[in-house]
Amino acid sequence: MSCPTLFVEVHILQSLPPSNVNRDDSGTPKQAVYGGARRARVSSQAWKRATRTEYAKDTAEADRATRTKRIAALLVHRLARPTDQDGAGLNTEQAERLAAALLEPLGITKSAKKDDQSAYLLFFGKTQLDSLVRLLDGRAAELAALPDDDLKAEVKKLSIVKSLSTGYPAEVALFGRMVADLPALNVDASVQVAHALSTHAVRTEFDYYTAVDDENTDDHGAGMIGTVEFNSSTLYRYAVLGVHQLRDNLTDAEETRSAAVRFVDAFTRSMPTGHQNAFAHRTLPHLVLLTLRTDQPVNLVSAYEEPVTGVAGLASESVVRLADELKAVGETWGNAPLRTLATYTTEGDKVAEVFGSSLPFPALLDSVGELVGQWLADGGITPAATAEADAR
Repeated sequence: MSCPTLFVEVHILQSLPPSNVNRDDSGTPKQAVYGGARRARVSSQAWKRATRTEYAKDTAEADRATRTKRIAALLVHRLARPTDQDGAGLNTEQAERLAAALLEPLGITKSAKKDDQSAYLLFFGKTQLDSLVRLLDGRAAELAALPDDDLKAEVKKLSIVKSLSTGYPAEVALFGRMVADLPALNVDASVQVAHALSTHAVRTEFDYYTAVDDENTDDHGAGMIGTVEFNSSTLYRYAVLGVHQLRDNLTDAEETRSAAVRFVDAFTRSMPTGHQNAFAHRTLPHLVLLTLRTDQPVNLVSAYEEPVTGVAGLASESVVRLADELKAVGETWGNAPLRTLATYTTEGDKVAEVFGSSLPFPALLDSVGELVGQWLADGGITPAATAEADAR
């Protein structure tokens, strides 16, 4: 039976040492009250940014996406490149004039505060600038020399909006794009990311630090004194990928399968960089749990509505709590995941019973890649019980 939707959910439990990875406007680590207790919080925006950065590491610079107000400057640079480097070979004045004319139909520069910037951040693929240049069909210098009215008339004949609304990279297909002034450029995100919350109550602490002036030998006092706020936490992180939406955004099945696997890898390994030099807070998770569903996503943060208060550490109890919640939700609502894959270090029969045997992380990625590929090819995934019977 064909399944119209497939959700790959990523549940992660990860402990951070003293750190301040995501702060508010006063420098305090972001927090939220949940279950009546104050929790550490890392915003979804911060972790999406970290995930995009991690995802881009395996992408050639020229093929990456970028989110910027400086599309005009990038296009000018592209038009000014020599023709033997696939540029148009224009001088700076010609390139600036032609770039402004090409971007005007998008309406993104009308309310900009600076002439060389768009009014807001635009998320696009760098290769899409190549598509804009190809639209000129070698006529860049000719068009740049036209009077303003004639140039505008020629630009209207070009499919500029179509060029930027198609052929975008996987990063845009994953995280989406909204352009209020031009809905034709909108891309529905295939990924949703929750704010990460600590599984337990936290308390903000203060690090009092001093810096010594190395060249001041007469005064033994500090050259600078300050404080930085921090906390430590075991975080529950959650994201869901709609494979059906990703497929619609990318159209190519193999590219969809590859992007899905790379997203799971990037989200797992990513880390926001706030105060990273001061705290060196980069860790790896205790647990990576993937649940595949065809009905609806289920965020399992409810496992921690009552704060964890472990006396021998928080991570192990947090893992057990998540196993209990996954089992309870499945039994109560009758919507257990179609398949479950997990990588973890916690020992215990309950954990293994609910999550299955722990897989090395590379094997987990291979497995989710195979399942997504199966769904893309056949429109369905073999249920876990049937798969286990076939294996026997």
